[in-house]
Amino acid sequence: MRIARFVVDSDPLYGVVDGNDIHVLAGDPFFQGIKTTGATHSLDDVRLVAPIIPRSKVVGFGRTYREHAKELGNEVPAEPLMFLKPNTSVVGHGDPVTLPSFSNEVSFEGELAVVIGRICKDVPADKAQDVIFGYTVANDLTARDAQRTDPQWARAKGFDGSCPLGPWIETEIEDADDLTIVSRVNGEVRQDGTTNDMIWPVNELVARASEAFTLLPGDVIMTGTPAGVGLVNEGDVVEVEVEGIGSLRTVFRR
Repeated sequence: MRIARFVVDSDPLYGVVDGNDIHVLAGDPFFQGIKTTGATHSLDDVRLVAPIIPRSKVVGFGRTYREHAKELGNEVPAEPLMFLKPNTSVVGHGDPVTLPSFSNEVSFEGELAVVIGRICKDVPADKAQDVIFGYTVANDLTARDAQRTDPQWARAKGFDGSCPLGPWIETEIEDADDLTIVSRVNGEVRQDGTTNDMIWPVNELVARASEAFTLLPGDVIMTGTPAGVGLVNEGDVVEVEVEGIGSLRTVFRR
């Protein structure tokens, strides 16, 4: 099932995507379940927005793919490397991202993202599926110059618009550890990887995040990026496609 958040007139609504139709939900599916109202729109007539605005946090994981760590000249960490993005960093499918004034080196990073479905803490890896609502596509935008100079990654990873998510949440993924991730810049393939190459599987990352933080419904966990990242410029269009979910499109401006 694909759960989208969209706008028709003014206020965002949730809906279930079925082909080119979207069936309106009666309320927030994280707290009120999947209850349709009977109203239906064509996807062509609505504007998709970020499928979730986390009520508390986005938890990121860095250097979870060996080849990505290597391409940036970094060692593979002994433990998963965590960071946080604020909810003000989240934008949706097709939304323009204004490149931050403090950086001249913003990079794209296509990723699989996990959306948490219920409050949890200290979840064992073999129970992680019990707390996962679904999965979406993410682009972990990173200001490389700020990342090099700042002891912490808050500015490099957390600027406004640095967390595109979408186009919807897919609730039915059989094996999150064997999904292809392809990123294109202006139509040219730059990343072509698979979650099977991750050092830590998805369930392990959920468990590690829940060790550090209480996770709340709607929290997002970004699982890291395969090799092939690169810089973006004004006017570029980046599309990140994750198998079984869909394609997330982001445009850049100054």
